[in-house]
Amino acid sequence: MPRYRLLIAYDGTDFHGWQRQEPKDCEPLRTVQGVVETAVAELIGPRVDVVGASRTDSGVHAIGQVAAFTADVRVPIERLAAAITARLPRDVQILHAERTHDSFSPIGGARSKCYRYTVEHSSHPHHPRPLFDRNIVFATPHRLDAERMQRAAQSLVGTYDCASFAQIDHGRATTVRTVLDCTVRTPAPRRIEIEICATGFLYNMVRIIAGTLLEVGRGRIEPEAIPAIIAACDRKRAGPTLPPQGLCLRWIWYGADAARDANRLLTGDALDAPAPISEFPH
Repeated sequence: MPRYRLLIAYDGTDFHGWQRQEPKDCEPLRTVQGVVETAVAELIGPRVDVVGASRTDSGVHAIGQVAAFTADVRVPIERLAAAITARLPRDVQILHAERTHDSFSPIGGARSKCYRYTVEHSSHPHHPRPLFDRNIVFATPHRLDAERMQRAAQSLVGTYDCASFAQIDHGRATTVRTVLDCTVRTPAPRRIEIEICATGFLYNMVRIIAGTLLEVGRGRIEPEAIPAIIAACDRKRAGPTLPPQGLCLRWIWYGADAARDANRLLTGDALDAPAPISEFPH
Protein backbone atom coordinates (compact mmCIF):
# COMPACT_ATOMS: atom_id res chain seq x y z
CA MET A 1 0.00 0.00 0.00
CA PRO A 2 1.41 3.46 -0.88
CA ARG A 3 2.98 5.69 1.76
CA TYR A 4 2.66 9.47 1.67
CA ARG A 5 4.70 12.25 3.22
CA LEU A 6 3.15 15.58 4.21
CA LEU A 7 4.66 18.98 4.94
CA ILE A 8 2.38 20.75 7.41
CA ALA A 9 2.03 24.28 8.79
CA TYR A 10 -0.18 25.28 11.67
CA ASP A 11 -0.97 28.00 14.14
CA GLY A 12 -0.73 26.16 17.44
CA THR A 13 -2.65 28.72 19.49
CA ASP A 14 -5.88 26.74 19.80
CA PHE A 15 -4.34 23.26 19.81
CA HIS A 16 -3.26 21.01 22.66
CA GLY A 17 -0.08 20.28 20.72
CA TRP A 18 0.53 17.90 17.83
CA GLN A 19 -0.09 14.50 19.40
CA ARG A 20 -3.57 12.98 19.52
CA GLN A 21 -4.96 13.05 23.07
CA GLU A 22 -8.03 11.06 24.06
CA PRO A 23 -8.41 11.16 27.87
CA LYS A 24 -10.49 8.40 29.40
CA ASP A 25 -14.13 9.40 30.00
CA CYS A 26 -13.55 12.78 28.31
CA GLU A 27 -13.93 14.27 24.88
CA PRO A 28 -10.75 14.10 22.79
CA LEU A 29 -8.64 17.23 23.05
CA ARG A 30 -8.17 19.34 19.93
CA THR A 31 -4.77 18.42 18.50
CA VAL A 32 -3.13 18.90 15.12
CA GLN A 33 -2.71 15.15 14.60
CA GLY A 34 -6.37 14.65 15.43
CA VAL A 35 -7.71 17.17 12.91
CA VAL A 36 -5.31 15.99 10.18
CA GLU A 37 -6.35 12.36 10.68
CA THR A 38 -10.01 13.41 10.53
CA ALA A 39 -9.42 15.31 7.28
CA VAL A 40 -7.56 12.39 5.69
CA ALA A 41 -10.37 10.02 6.74
CA GLU A 42 -12.97 12.32 5.17
CA LEU A 43 -11.00 12.21 1.95
CA ILE A 44 -10.12 8.53 1.64
CA GLY A 45 -12.69 6.76 3.85
CA PRO A 46 -10.93 4.68 6.52
CA ARG A 47 -9.19 6.27 9.51
CA VAL A 48 -5.39 6.03 9.30
CA ASP A 49 -2.57 6.98 11.64
CA VAL A 50 -0.81 10.17 10.55
CA VAL A 51 2.54 10.05 12.35
CA GLY A 52 4.32 13.36 12.91
CA ALA A 53 8.04 13.92 13.32
CA SER A 54 7.84 16.40 16.20
CA ARG A 55 5.40 16.38 19.11
CA THR A 56 5.07 20.13 19.46
CA ASP A 57 3.46 21.34 22.71
CA SER A 58 0.27 23.32 23.24
CA GLY A 59 0.56 26.76 21.68
CA VAL A 60 3.67 25.95 19.61
CA HIS A 61 3.52 26.63 15.87
CA ALA A 62 5.05 24.96 12.82
CA ILE A 63 5.76 25.71 9.20
CA GLY A 64 7.88 22.60 8.66
CA GLN A 65 6.21 19.70 10.46
CA VAL A 66 6.64 16.42 8.58
CA ALA A 67 4.15 13.57 8.82
CA ALA A 68 3.40 10.36 6.98
CA PHE A 69 0.61 7.84 6.51
CA THR A 70 -0.02 4.67 4.56
CA ALA A 71 -3.28 4.29 2.65
CA ASP A 72 -4.90 3.65 -0.69
CA VAL A 73 -5.41 7.20 -2.00
CA ARG A 74 -7.17 7.75 -5.30
CA VAL A 75 -6.71 11.51 -5.44
CA PRO A 76 -3.96 12.53 -7.91
CA ILE A 77 -0.79 13.31 -6.01
CA GLU A 78 -0.63 16.87 -7.38
CA ARG A 79 -4.05 17.55 -5.79
CA LEU A 80 -3.58 15.69 -2.51
CA ALA A 81 -2.27 18.60 -0.40
CA ALA A 82 -5.11 20.89 -1.50
CA ALA A 83 -7.71 18.14 -1.05
CA ILE A 84 -6.68 17.50 2.57
CA THR A 85 -6.37 21.21 3.34
CA ALA A 86 -9.92 21.81 2.08
CA ARG A 87 -11.12 19.50 4.87
CA LEU A 88 -8.99 21.09 7.60
CA PRO A 89 -9.77 24.02 9.91
CA ARG A 90 -8.25 27.35 8.94
CA ASP A 91 -5.36 27.09 11.40
CA VAL A 92 -3.78 24.08 9.61
CA GLN A 93 -2.49 23.68 6.06
CA ILE A 94 -0.87 20.89 4.09
CA LEU A 95 1.87 22.70 2.18
CA HIS A 96 3.08 19.72 0.19
CA ALA A 97 2.24 16.03 -0.28
CA GLU A 98 4.23 13.33 -2.06
CA ARG A 99 4.70 9.60 -2.41
CA THR A 100 7.57 8.24 -0.35
CA HIS A 101 9.22 4.87 0.22
CA ASP A 102 7.46 2.28 2.37
CA SER A 103 10.03 2.44 5.16
CA PHE A 104 10.01 6.23 5.59
CA SER A 105 9.76 7.17 9.28
CA PRO A 106 9.15 10.85 10.11
CA ILE A 107 10.61 10.28 13.58
CA GLY A 108 13.39 7.75 13.05
CA GLY A 109 14.59 9.20 9.75
CA ALA A 110 15.05 12.78 10.95
CA ARG A 111 18.69 13.90 10.99
CA SER A 112 18.17 17.40 12.40
CA LYS A 113 15.49 19.94 13.28
CA CYS A 114 15.34 23.70 13.52
CA TYR A 115 13.18 25.83 15.83
CA ARG A 116 12.87 29.59 16.03
CA TYR A 117 11.83 31.59 19.09
CA THR A 118 10.68 35.15 18.45
CA VAL A 119 10.78 37.91 21.07
CA GLU A 120 9.62 41.53 21.01
CA HIS A 121 11.38 43.68 23.58
CA SER A 122 11.19 47.25 24.85
CA SER A 123 11.72 49.24 28.01
CA HIS A 124 9.82 52.28 26.75
CA PRO A 125 6.31 52.72 28.23
CA HIS A 126 4.95 54.10 24.96
CA HIS A 127 5.83 50.98 23.02
CA PRO A 128 2.67 48.85 22.96
CA ARG A 129 2.76 45.09 23.22
CA PRO A 130 2.30 43.12 19.97
CA LEU A 131 -1.36 42.98 19.01
CA PHE A 132 -1.99 41.29 15.69
CA ASP A 133 0.91 38.88 16.03
CA ARG A 134 0.55 38.42 19.81
CA ASN A 135 0.00 34.66 19.40
CA ILE A 136 3.32 34.09 17.62
CA VAL A 137 5.62 36.44 19.54
CA PHE A 138 6.69 36.55 23.19
CA ALA A 139 6.71 40.14 24.48
CA THR A 140 9.03 41.31 27.25
CA PRO A 141 9.15 44.85 28.65
CA HIS A 142 12.91 44.57 29.12
CA ARG A 143 15.36 45.97 26.60
CA LEU A 144 17.57 43.15 25.32
CA ASP A 145 21.16 43.31 24.08
CA ALA A 146 21.24 41.08 21.00
CA GLU A 147 25.03 41.24 20.72
CA ARG A 148 25.44 39.75 24.22
CA MET A 149 22.86 37.10 23.37
CA GLN A 150 24.72 36.13 20.19
CA ARG A 151 27.99 35.76 22.09
CA ALA A 152 26.25 33.45 24.53
CA ALA A 153 24.55 31.53 21.71
CA GLN A 154 27.91 30.60 20.20
CA SER A 155 28.82 28.73 23.40
CA LEU A 156 25.73 26.54 23.00
CA VAL A 157 26.98 24.85 19.82
CA GLY A 158 28.43 21.37 20.29
CA THR A 159 27.72 17.91 21.69
CA TYR A 160 27.20 17.87 25.44
CA ASP A 161 24.85 16.95 28.29
CA CYS A 162 21.89 19.33 28.01
CA ALA A 163 20.39 18.54 31.42
CA SER A 164 20.57 22.23 32.41
CA PHE A 165 18.18 22.98 29.53
CA ALA A 166 15.65 20.20 30.12
CA GLN A 167 12.62 19.87 32.36
CA ILE A 168 13.17 17.49 35.27
CA ASP A 169 10.53 15.07 33.93
CA HIS A 170 11.94 14.96 30.39
CA GLY A 171 11.54 11.17 30.20
CA ARG A 172 14.58 10.51 28.01
CA ALA A 173 17.27 7.89 28.65
CA THR A 174 20.06 10.37 27.93
CA THR A 175 20.25 14.15 27.95
CA VAL A 176 23.24 14.34 25.61
CA ARG A 177 22.38 16.21 22.41
CA THR A 178 24.24 17.88 19.53
CA VAL A 179 23.42 21.53 18.88
CA LEU A 180 24.48 22.28 15.30
CA ASP A 181 23.80 26.00 15.29
CA CYS A 182 22.42 28.69 17.60
CA THR A 183 21.96 32.16 16.18
CA VAL A 184 20.44 35.40 17.47
CA ARG A 185 19.12 37.80 14.80
CA THR A 186 17.44 41.22 14.84
CA PRO A 187 15.14 41.25 11.78
CA ALA A 188 13.46 44.48 12.89
CA PRO A 189 13.74 47.08 15.65
CA ARG A 190 12.66 45.59 19.00
CA ARG A 191 12.35 42.13 17.41
CA ILE A 192 14.79 39.29 18.14
CA GLU A 193 14.82 35.78 16.66
CA ILE A 194 16.64 32.91 18.36
CA GLU A 195 17.16 30.03 15.95
CA ILE A 196 18.39 26.67 17.23
CA CYS A 197 19.24 23.66 15.08
CA ALA A 198 20.10 20.28 16.60
CA THR A 199 20.06 16.57 15.91
CA GLY A 200 17.39 16.27 18.58
CA PHE A 201 15.78 18.17 21.44
CA LEU A 202 14.71 17.49 25.01
CA TYR A 203 11.35 18.48 26.47
CA ASN A 204 11.13 22.32 26.56
CA MET A 205 14.84 22.55 25.61
CA VAL A 206 14.39 25.37 23.08
CA ARG A 207 12.16 27.41 25.39
CA ILE A 208 14.68 27.05 28.23
CA ILE A 209 17.62 28.02 26.01
CA ALA A 210 15.61 31.01 24.78
CA GLY A 211 14.86 31.95 28.39
CA THR A 212 18.54 31.69 29.28
CA LEU A 213 19.55 33.89 26.34
CA LEU A 214 16.88 36.39 27.33
CA GLU A 215 18.48 36.61 30.79
CA VAL A 216 21.81 37.23 29.06
CA GLY A 217 20.21 39.98 26.98
CA ARG A 218 18.86 41.61 30.15
CA GLY A 219 22.31 41.51 31.77
CA ARG A 220 21.33 39.05 34.49
CA ILE A 221 23.59 36.29 33.12
CA GLU A 222 26.99 36.95 31.57
CA PRO A 223 27.63 35.46 28.09
CA GLU A 224 30.79 33.84 29.44
CA ALA A 225 28.73 31.94 32.04
CA ILE A 226 27.12 29.61 29.48
CA PRO A 227 29.88 26.91 29.60
CA ALA A 228 29.56 26.73 33.40
CA ILE A 229 25.76 26.44 33.13
CA ILE A 230 26.18 23.57 30.68
CA ALA A 231 28.77 21.82 32.87
CA ALA A 232 26.54 22.07 35.96
CA CYS A 233 23.83 19.81 34.44
CA ASP A 234 21.46 21.61 36.79
CA ARG A 235 18.14 22.99 35.55
CA LYS A 236 18.22 25.66 38.29
CA ARG A 237 21.32 27.23 36.75
CA ALA A 238 19.63 28.09 33.45
CA GLY A 239 16.99 30.71 32.68
CA PRO A 240 13.20 30.41 32.77
CA THR A 241 11.07 28.36 30.40
CA LEU A 242 9.55 30.93 28.06
CA PRO A 243 5.88 30.64 26.99
CA PRO A 244 5.03 28.54 23.93
CA GLN A 245 3.63 31.19 21.60
CA GLY A 246 7.04 32.47 20.49
CA LEU A 247 8.17 29.03 19.31
CA CYS A 248 7.89 27.70 15.75
CA LEU A 249 9.19 24.49 14.18
CA ARG A 250 10.95 25.68 11.03
CA TRP A 251 12.21 22.56 9.29
CA ILE A 252 13.19 18.92 9.66
CA TRP A 253 16.04 17.50 7.59
CA TYR A 254 16.20 13.89 6.45
CA GLY A 255 19.54 13.81 4.63
CA ALA A 256 20.67 13.58 1.04
CA ASP A 257 19.01 10.22 0.42
CA ALA A 258 15.66 11.62 1.48
CA ALA A 259 16.28 14.65 -0.72
CA ARG A 260 16.80 12.43 -3.76
CA ASP A 261 13.49 10.84 -2.82
CA ALA A 262 11.91 14.26 -3.42
CA ASN A 263 11.80 15.34 0.22
CA ARG A 264 10.79 18.97 0.73
CA LEU A 265 11.23 21.42 3.54
CA LEU A 266 10.77 25.11 4.12
CA THR A 267 13.72 27.45 4.18
CA GLY A 268 13.67 31.18 4.67
CA ASP A 269 10.46 33.00 5.52
CA ALA A 270 8.09 31.98 2.69
CA LEU A 271 5.18 29.79 3.76
CA ASP A 272 4.09 29.05 0.21
CA ALA A 273 7.38 28.03 -1.38
CA PRO A 274 8.61 24.66 -0.10
CA ALA A 275 11.80 23.84 -1.96
CA PRO A 276 13.62 20.58 -2.67
CA ILE A 277 16.94 20.18 -0.88
CA SER A 278 20.15 18.52 -1.95
CA GLU A 279 22.38 19.17 1.04
CA PHE A 280 22.28 20.31 4.65
CA PRO A 281 20.60 23.75 4.62
CA HIS A 282 23.32 25.70 6.44
